[in-house]
Amino acid sequence: MSQVLICPATYANVRMAVDRAFELFPLKLAGKKVLVKPNVLRASEAGEGIVTHPAVLRAVVEKLETLAPAAIVVGDNPGLFSYGANEESFKKTGLLEAAKGYYQNIGEDACPMAFNPDFLPAVSVSRMVLEADVIISLPKFKTHGLTVITGAIKNSYGILPGAQKAKLHQAAGSPARFHEAVVEVFRLRVPDLFILDAVVGMEGNGPASPDLREIGLLLASDNAVALDSVMAFMVGCDPARLRFLQKAREMGLGDYDLERIQILGKLERLPDFRLPPLGGEAISGDEKIQAFIHGKTLLRPQADPDLCTGCGTCLEQCPVSALTMEDDLPRVKEDTCITCFCCQEICPEKAMVLR
Repeated sequence: MSQVLICPATYANVRMAVDRAFELFPLKLAGKKVLVKPNVLRASEAGEGIVTHPAVLRAVVEKLETLAPAAIVVGDNPGLFSYGANEESFKKTGLLEAAKGYYQNIGEDACPMAFNPDFLPAVSVSRMVLEADVIISLPKFKTHGLTVITGAIKNSYGILPGAQKAKLHQAAGSPARFHEAVVEVFRLRVPDLFILDAVVGMEGNGPASPDLREIGLLLASDNAVALDSVMAFMVGCDPARLRFLQKAREMGLGDYDLERIQILGKLERLPDFRLPPLGGEAISGDEKIQAFIHGKTLLRPQADPDLCTGCGTCLEQCPVSALTMEDDLPRVKEDTCITCFCCQEICPEKAMVLR
């Protein structure tokens, strides 16, 4: 039976709740490489509630420092609005400072991986995700216009650098299939511990809604399906109605049946919590949003001749060898490029631009 911790917390005292999470879900960290992955949707102010709050990240990092891992890395790949702007997103949100020097741009290096061909034949995953011995996921308690909620499972979507995320949106073609695609990404490397920032949550049409909700909780589990099921119940949604939870259970990743989940704390519904439409119409039926997503899939990296030195770093780092050197400038092979934008992230001269 999976367990989910529900612990009262504020951003001022969140370390106590974090300590409780590590006590209930112990990890063997001595000598291990640990990746901490917050939800960094886009460059924003911490008070906007769009990303994992810096106080939660700092508390987790400081806890890890007491447990003697061989290495700590903090990183994420932002979403649609901030492709290719990993460090900028961390800096503006306050997460760069909260990472206490452990931040790394995990978008600089990626590995191709076979994927479910019903969506895409392959995706590129940040190498640090694959090399980490332990991954601690720090999702944010938010709504989502396509998946209804964005919690533990959806947070793993950020292991894909760049505009692959937009390509997968398009390849899915419908809300139900996108739910399934999110689970396919999640299972590429399932994290070991999930600590959900629900001190201040988001309702309405997330994941970047201005409608914030004071909740005052930190949730934690070592099973994402159980954690997301508890979150769904709290916001007034039957977990069994969410296709990504159905898919995850079909794949043996966990169970959304609350009868099979041990709750450590007090589980209550949040009164009058406002959800987006359950069918994904909030995004799938919005022509402007769909046009925006499509536009992101058309972006390709190009070298600025005034900045590029022809050093070849981008060619070396491209996980699918989609760049060649012509006339001392890197050129992209559009039919090979998977829009992970590692070349842009790694360029020492910041010479790769997206057009």
